[in-house]
Amino acid sequence: MAGLSYKARRRWSLVILLVGLPAYIIACWVILSFLDRPPFIVELAVYIILGVLWALPFKAVFKGIGKADPDAPPDDGENR
Repeated sequence: MAGLSYKARRRWSLVILLVGLPAYIIACWVILSFLDRPPFIVELAVYIILGVLWALPFKAVFKGIGKADPDAPPDDGENR
């Protein structure tokens, strides 16, 4: 996904955050609900680990999204 344009990465990041993340949360919640409840510390560690693991495959999509579009023409300041 490193070959995606800035606009495509912004769109995909929005889809991932609005659709993929809630689906991942529900899937983890359902799977963990079938297990006996572990001690609080173990359960917290599992949720923290799962919370980090979901983002690792999407690192290339989210990289640089919060910055200005590098493909946009430079702003000369005349529109202020």
